[in-house]
Amino acid sequence: MKIAWKEMRKNKTKFLILGSIIFLVSFLTFIISGLANGLSQDNAALIKDLPEGRFYLNENAKQTYNLSKIDTGLQDEVLKEHPEATAFSVQMGFVNDAEDKQHSVAFVTSTESDVFENVKEGEIVLDSSLKEDGIRVGDVLTNNQFSGEFVVKGFVDKKKYSHAPVAYINITNYQEMYRVMEMQTIFVPGKDAPAYNGLESFSNKTFLNAIPSYSAEQMSLNMIIWFLVVISGMLFAIFFYMMNVQKIGLYGILKAIGMKTIALFKMIWFQMIAITLVALALSIGLSQLFNFVAPEGMPFHLTLDTVLMLSAVFLVVGFVGATISGFQIKKIEPLQAIQLGEM
Repeated sequence: MKIAWKEMRKNKTKFLILGSIIFLVSFLTFIISGLANGLSQDNAALIKDLPEGRFYLNENAKQTYNLSKIDTGLQDEVLKEHPEATAFSVQMGFVNDAEDKQHSVAFVTSTESDVFENVKEGEIVLDSSLKEDGIRVGDVLTNNQFSGEFVVKGFVDKKKYSHAPVAYINITNYQEMYRVMEMQTIFVPGKDAPAYNGLESFSNKTFLNAIPSYSAEQMSLNMIIWFLVVISGMLFAIFFYMMNVQKIGLYGILKAIGMKTIALFKMIWFQMIAITLVALALSIGLSQLFNFVAPEGMPFHLTLDTVLMLSAVFLVVGFVGATISGFQIKKIEPLQAIQLGEM
């Protein structure tokens, strides 16, 4: 390891350039990952915050939430078998405040449950982000599809659906507004839930794909993240390959005096790990700092689990890239390498 360290000190400019590139790539990856997680929460916090369980949609809905309508008789059967279960529906809409200003919301209604807000007729419970628009408890809101008025009874924290704040309303009011009697889905908490004829079952994770725009949005961002990870691996492979070409003569001398090939590989791995750890430490620190200085309202959410996973991936990809670049070392013949190094 002393040789590897001496080489890094001697060629500090080359290794500094590589480290800077890895830092920029990893920092960009962490930022995009934080935005992806933030947008995920902003798009489906209502669903993601639910406990583990099973979701049921009508089997004719083609795995699309908006197309699902649960038969009332079947709904009653499921809720009777599972008292802790709930049937719920979500529709996009808007409310008008006292100044007739419109606010986009996602109307949510459900049967009585512990996982959703239970709201009486004529009442509404809103996501706390609407406080920024000047809405307060006791305010009266209206909707063009509703003959009555809504009185704001309270707020909930960080409940979003399709990037809109959630508005919990009573089932009777919901049915009047959207002229529909059937609920869209049934949620049964717990891992063990039976199958029902006419219903298709989903886990928490797979149900998110039934939400319009969610899977497409996340797929696009995740493709960018993994593309950046692959680029980092290619950078290591190209950099160490060029370094190894320049050091063929040195490797020939080291082999001639008895150094084993595995020792040369360890030298490359040590340099790769040192560069990656320093770059990751800086990028993690700055990405966490970005979490505090990001503009208010920007959906940025970088968890420790995501940071640890991406850091491990960067180390593995860097290891693979550095190892691939070192395969030429195995083929080096000491005498031939020394002669090439002298040319």
